[in-house]
Amino acid sequence: MLLFSKKIAQHKGGICLEGIVRFGVSMESKLLKQFDELIKKKNYNNRSEAIRDLIRDFIVENQWEAEDVETIGTITYVFNHEVREINDKLTDMQHKHYKNIISTMHVHLDEHNCIEVMIVRGKAKEIVKIADEIISTRGVKHGKLVMTTTGENL
Repeated sequence: MLLFSKKIAQHKGGICLEGIVRFGVSMESKLLKQFDELIKKKNYNNRSEAIRDLIRDFIVENQWEAEDVETIGTITYVFNHEVREINDKLTDMQHKHYKNIISTMHVHLDEHNCIEVMIVRGKAKEIVKIADEIISTRGVKHGKLVMTTTGENL
């Protein structure tokens, strides 16, 4: 009589159950307590889900460091639209990089300040260069590049 209908096999570093590998992690109790508090605060159902997300994040960050991997991200920046020629400069940059900029959203924050969020796609090296160019433009008060993945390799 079979108790489990799923295949169980040995895997380097743990037990594999239909593509899922169980493995042990050793850490200080204080660190584990802090981790448990954080995953509860972030509404994770269990440690496994939180650890999987941490591993995925680590993989994505390292893909960006490769510079030649197809990636996706957002460039968010706040600027004063009254600074001389800033609108023209930002628009020119967007046209210059039209192959990498998928979409841009523009919002008026007040009488002077605007925020734009660009969705960008391309090689990591290209995306970082575009973000640096935009964020360093005179009149841009703050900007941030948020890098993620196309999900293809996860």
